[in-house]
Amino acid sequence: MRGPTEVHVIVVGGGPAGVSAALHAAGLGAQVTLLERGRVGGTAFNSGPAPVRTLARAARLVRDWNSWEAFGLRGPRPQVDVAATLANAERVADYAYERKRVADHIRAAGVDLVEETGDARFVDAHTIAAADGRTWTADRVIIAVGGRAGRLPIPGAELGLTYADIRGLAALPGRVCVIGAADTGCQLSSIFADFGCEVTLVEYGPRIVGRADIDVSVALEHAFRRRGIDVITGAAVYELQALTGGVRVLYRAGQDTTSVDVDAVFFAVGWPGNADVVDAAAAGVKTERGYVVVDGSAATSVPHIFAAGDVDGNSLLVSSATLEGRVAAENAVLGRQRQVAHDIVPAGSFTDPEYGSVGLTEAHARARYDCAVAVARYEDMLRPVADGHPDGFCKLIVDTADRQIVGAHVLGEYSAEVIQMVAACMAARMRVEQVAELQFAFPTFTEGVSQAAQMVVNQLSGRPVPHLWSSLGSTPSVLD
Repeated sequence: MRGPTEVHVIVVGGGPAGVSAALHAAGLGAQVTLLERGRVGGTAFNSGPAPVRTLARAARLVRDWNSWEAFGLRGPRPQVDVAATLANAERVADYAYERKRVADHIRAAGVDLVEETGDARFVDAHTIAAADGRTWTADRVIIAVGGRAGRLPIPGAELGLTYADIRGLAALPGRVCVIGAADTGCQLSSIFADFGCEVTLVEYGPRIVGRADIDVSVALEHAFRRRGIDVITGAAVYELQALTGGVRVLYRAGQDTTSVDVDAVFFAVGWPGNADVVDAAAAGVKTERGYVVVDGSAATSVPHIFAAGDVDGNSLLVSSATLEGRVAAENAVLGRQRQVAHDIVPAGSFTDPEYGSVGLTEAHARARYDCAVAVARYEDMLRPVADGHPDGFCKLIVDTADRQIVGAHVLGEYSAEVIQMVAACMAARMRVEQVAELQFAFPTFTEGVSQAAQMVVNQLSGRPVPHLWSSLGSTPSVLD
């Protein structure tokens, strides 16, 4: 068997999964070639979370103007300069690439980085060809080509945009329809609403963010409606029609057929994998619904080909893509020794209000365990009240047998930050009693984790655990 230094690995795709795989494989002593069709960094740096989060920040600053008077501040409402706002989003993307010198860092690690290849495709199970005819052959291949924004297969679909088209807007549309109310659709709706657009959000399922805990879905929908977003659930969009200067969206809700006329339509209806782009079938790799099928070791149906990141359809999160890339690299170079775990993966949103989650929803947890559930309300905590954002909560779900947290769901300011704390406790396998006795900084939003944990302890032991702030007001919710 050859040693790692004699193994040549091709990594196709330079997003988080591909970069992670390439760097780790090189660190293990393999000869590595990384092929990227455009600029290394992928969707995460160049068109996804980094720039969209920048737009969300601008939207949040506009929103905060509404609370100025409560804090004794005076001043006119900020005017949105679309060109300047989008230029700032480009700045963030450029910073990640140029200031961080991502490409130089990769090459310095010994990786042969080839950018601007266009869509690279399999010629056979060991050979990859670029759009210009160049080819590379290797012992192992790691597919990390990500995914793309989906569109509904309906008449007029070409009239719809996706999140990637936001950066090409010359002006804000006065009326917007977002089709699809999972994470991306809710983020787009929230950003446009903060910018002053009239927003209609249409979802096929019975509730928005359907994979989230039911409490998050219900509370987020109520918050959206209070902000003036027209939320329509249980509706199927079946056609888009061109209007002068706009688009008509036709949808069915129950037996009723309805339409809404808007200036722009955005699809947020899924994220199919790019298995077809790399022509995985030409290498004999099994695919399903556009995704490469992998096992727990990130291996495909072809023994020497692995896959990581969005193209495998498992987690569709940057953090998971990075881990999958490392596991795929290690198994490709050293043999299948590691498994990928997705049981503790915290995720957060860019909506207003934000939401975050980790682990199981309450419904899924109760189907597997005897659970204790507690909800700490932000209105009973000092920091949210002081900041003028008392609407929100921290919900913990605990397995009563081993006293460990199996799920957590947060809605409100800084949710994406708060949920990291719970994920760390879960990864450390801390008992809820230990979490309840952690000394949290005061006053903070993260105290919601402490309060909910103390409430669970009280529920399980019958021993009262008073809270300095909430004991002075209403009692936080406890569910059992």
